[in-house]
Amino acid sequence: MKILSKNGNELLLLAMKEDSAAKGDYLLIEDRSRSMVVQVYDEEYLSSQALIEDIVKEEVVNASSMENLHDPLNIGSLSRLVRDARVFRAKIRASVNDGKLSSDVTWLPSRVESKIRRIAMKELDSLLGRCGVYPIPLGRAGHEEEFEIYAEDLDGKLTVITGKKESGKSHLSKMLIKTLVQYGAFVVVFDLNNEYGGLGWSRAGIPSSIHQQVKVLEPGKTLRFTLDYCGKTAISGMLKNALDMPAASLREFLRIWDWCESKQSLSIDAIGNAVNTWNINELVRDALVSRYHVIHSSRLFINGEGGGLQFEDIISGKSGAAMIIKMGEVSPTIRRMVVELVLSKIVDLLEHKQIPPIFLFAEEAHIYIRDTYWEDIITRMRHFGIYTTFITNQPDAISDGIYRQVDNIFLFNFTNDNDLDKISKVSLADNDTIRSIVRTLPQRHCLAIGKAVCDLPVVIKVAAAEVLMLGETKKFFTKK
Repeated sequence: MKILSKNGNELLLLAMKEDSAAKGDYLLIEDRSRSMVVQVYDEEYLSSQALIEDIVKEEVVNASSMENLHDPLNIGSLSRLVRDARVFRAKIRASVNDGKLSSDVTWLPSRVESKIRRIAMKELDSLLGRCGVYPIPLGRAGHEEEFEIYAEDLDGKLTVITGKKESGKSHLSKMLIKTLVQYGAFVVVFDLNNEYGGLGWSRAGIPSSIHQQVKVLEPGKTLRFTLDYCGKTAISGMLKNALDMPAASLREFLRIWDWCESKQSLSIDAIGNAVNTWNINELVRDALVSRYHVIHSSRLFINGEGGGLQFEDIISGKSGAAMIIKMGEVSPTIRRMVVELVLSKIVDLLEHKQIPPIFLFAEEAHIYIRDTYWEDIITRMRHFGIYTTFITNQPDAISDGIYRQVDNIFLFNFTNDNDLDKISKVSLADNDTIRSIVRTLPQRHCLAIGKAVCDLPVVIKVAAAEVLMLGETKKFFTKK
């Protein structure tokens, strides 16, 4: 390979037939004592008007003549080599100074004397100094090299996993959850498709290595709380954000709550009786009654004291746990109520240092995300100890305010221009790399960007998972 030209931070590299590089591969350009790291993001034919005319002329001659033309100088062979020449488009990522990567790229390598070779992921990791204590094997990168990130790169970070449906998003998230739990982390999953319960089982149908650490919570059954445990803040937040209760009605509800609490009769029935007998405006009463019936029918609350779920009990004495909140069979209203209650209570427990930090995985986040509330989670809650991972196939459902704080993005295949536009505007990589690489990614291949890969985009072939993968698309016509 040789350098053809440079435009901004892009190099055009001439490659002959024997030179091979795939999209996402890293190349090292060595020029005397200096080196530069570039990444291939696209490949095209070497093209010029004269070359195209020669190809057309030869095809016309071949089509009109059955004779083999005499070629004593073997010019035809050289001509074919030229026609097979390709151009690699590569982005300059860094230079190498004293064995370490540096963003200081103020020099231009020689076209004549520089040498270009593919750089292995292990060598790149060595230059980056990328290492950690808790590795998470993801699959393969580069030329079938084992690739891993580190749990420390997810700790305290905001992560987005996105791509079109059936591209492998949930597959990757399950691998991350399983490994985090094995290392002793506590994970809460909003499971909208009832597919994460398979984490407790291997593909062979036997208990997985984290079987005892997986707790499946189903709203109205194994996920029920007492009002006293949730507290006034969580319940009022649920009424405001999930049930859209007007401010006047919310004020009256809080007065009713305080009255019931003073009488030491804080229960669903007590609040219902108070709502029906409270001396208030009829419109306010109607708003309270309608919300009360929704709360009562949700079966999220136990009438009385004791017996409800407490997150501290699940976490206490355990070395890692995955709390799977199963929401595939509940209504959208109850889904929003569950999200508000769980988040509010976890924040309260973290503020009082009653539980360790939590990794939160929000599957199909675009369905229930609320702009104002989630921005508050991202902005403040990482200081308390909630480290969020959004999994979605609609990147435009997440606001720019959240994207600006993203630390890691795992991008699976996208072909829709609107989705690519959104991602390329807010991602940590350049527009050309995103558009060219992501559009052609096969299934279960992703482009990793951010802190987990030291801000150098890496194409990863995600490995097959060891746990039972639920959630596949159900089909009527199946192969026999």
